[in-house]
Amino acid sequence: MRLSERSLWLICLMLSLACSQLTEAQPAPDEIRFVRQSVRRFIFDDAQSIPLAALRPAEVIGMSAMFPTFHHRSHQAQVEIRENRLRISSEQDTQTGIWFGGFNPFATYFIHLHQTEGEGATGFDFTAPDGKEFFRILMGYKEGRITDVIQEIQAEGKQAVRKSVATHPTGSLPARGELILQMFGSGFTLYLRQDGLPQPIAQSDFAQDLDLRQKRIISSFQSRLLTWIRSGSIEIKEVKSNLNSGMGLADIRAITYEDGTPLLDQGRLWYTMTMRGRALPHHVQGVLSMDPTVFDLRLEGVIVFDRNDGLLRNEVASHIFFDRRENIWRGMTTGFSSYALRGESKQLLAVESKKDPRFGFSVMTAAPFGIVGDIEDPHILFDEETGKWRILTCENVGDGYKAIMLESTDWNRNYTRIAGPVAYNSTGTSIQRIGNKRYCFSGSKDRKIYIYTYPDLKEAGTLGMDLPPWDETSGTRVWPNVVELPQGYPVRYVALMMDRFNYPELTGPNWTYGALYLYHGY
Repeated sequence: MRLSERSLWLICLMLSLACSQLTEAQPAPDEIRFVRQSVRRFIFDDAQSIPLAALRPAEVIGMSAMFPTFHHRSHQAQVEIRENRLRISSEQDTQTGIWFGGFNPFATYFIHLHQTEGEGATGFDFTAPDGKEFFRILMGYKEGRITDVIQEIQAEGKQAVRKSVATHPTGSLPARGELILQMFGSGFTLYLRQDGLPQPIAQSDFAQDLDLRQKRIISSFQSRLLTWIRSGSIEIKEVKSNLNSGMGLADIRAITYEDGTPLLDQGRLWYTMTMRGRALPHHVQGVLSMDPTVFDLRLEGVIVFDRNDGLLRNEVASHIFFDRRENIWRGMTTGFSSYALRGESKQLLAVESKKDPRFGFSVMTAAPFGIVGDIEDPHILFDEETGKWRILTCENVGDGYKAIMLESTDWNRNYTRIAGPVAYNSTGTSIQRIGNKRYCFSGSKDRKIYIYTYPDLKEAGTLGMDLPPWDETSGTRVWPNVVELPQGYPVRYVALMMDRFNYPELTGPNWTYGALYLYHGY
C-alpha cells in the first residue's frame, strides 16, 4: 500500500509540529528563570544528625554495667543519678572517667551542663583501653565561670602535649549550657551553646602530635566523659555523640548515574555536601537527600576515604555516581586532607565502593590517578555517544580557578585536557542535561553563574534567578547545582545552592559557609 502525496505531507507536518513543540519545551539554560523558594542554615541541628552514642541519665538502669566508671585518683568521687541528671561530686581532688561510647574522629560530641559548683574541669577523654594513648579536651571552671580549655595528648605512653587551646577570654563565660566538640580527624573546634548561636571557645590542629584518623585508633579508642573535681560538684543532663551537619553546608553536588542523570531514588534527589568545620582540612563529606518538590533536607550519611595508608581521610567536594554497567558506586573527590600533614600533595582521587555509600558511616577506597596540583570540584560522566569519560573540573591557572574539560577512555586514568581554561573565574563546576543537550555550569567571583557548551566550554550565557544567594557583603563563588526533573513533577528544574557567609568568632582561616537556598526553575 502506497501513501498518497497528501498523506506524506500531513505526516511531515505533524512531525514538524511535534519537533517544534519539543524544542519549545526544551529551553536553553539561560532562558530558564529560577525563583527562590526557601532558605535555611543548619547549626548543630538535632534533626540533621545521625546518632552514635548517648548517656541519658533518665534512661539508666544498671549504671555500673551500662556506663562503667573509672577513677584515676586514690580518692573517688561520688557518682549518682539525681532528678534525671548525672551528678559527680567530691570535696577532695578526684579525676573520673565515665564510658559512653566508641570513638569516631569525624563525629560531634556534646555535654549538656546543668550546673557547676566549686572548682574543677570537665570534657572528653578519647582513650585506648590500656590508657597509654589518649586525647583529652577539658574545660576548666571555678565559681561558675569558665577558666580555660586544655588539650592533653599522650602518644605511645609519653605525654606529647598539654596546653591551653582557648580562643575566648577566660572568666567571661558562665560554666553552663551545652559544650559542643566538633571533630574533623586532624583538628577540632569547641563551642558553648547557651542562648543564641553556639560560641566558639577553643580550637586546635593536632595531627602532628597524634593523628586520630589512624584506623587502629578508630577501631580501639573509647569515648569517656572526664571530670576533674578539686572540690564541689557538677551536674550533667546528657552526653552524646553523633554525625552532624555542623554549622555550615557547602559544595553541593547531585549524586548521579554514570551518564550524569541525577539519581532520583525513593522520590528524592541525593546530594553530597561539605559539612564545615573551620578551614581545610577540617571538613567532612556528608550525604543529604531532598524531595525536590518541597524543602525537606535530611542528613543521610557521612563518607570518608581509604587510600590504603592506615588513615581514613576526610576528603570533600566529591561527585559520587552509581555505575549501572558494573553495578558499583564510583566517583571523584578532591584530596584536601593533604593539608593536615606536611609533604602531601593536593590532587584528585578516584573513589569506589560496593556498599551504597549514601547511608550511615561509609568508607570508599580512594586512589590517585595522576591529576596532581591545585585542581578541585570534579564532575565526571560517561559520554555514551563518544564512549569516553569526561571530567569537568577547575584548575588554579595563576589568576584564579578556571574550568577545564578532561577526557579518557578509562574512568580512573589517562586523562588529557580537551577544553579550557575558560576566561572567567569558576567554582562548583558541573555538567547537566537540559532537554536533549548537556551544558556546563560554574559559579564565579563575578556575581554570575556562567553557562558553557559541552564539551568545548564555549560561553552560553548566565543563569537567570531572582534573589541570588549573595548580597553586596558576601562572596559569590557558589555551586549552581542545576537539575532537570522528569516529566510529571510540578516543577521541571531545581537548583540547590549555598551562600558564603562564614560562621562568626572563629580565629584564623575560616571557610565555614553556608546556608542552603532552594530555587525552582520555570
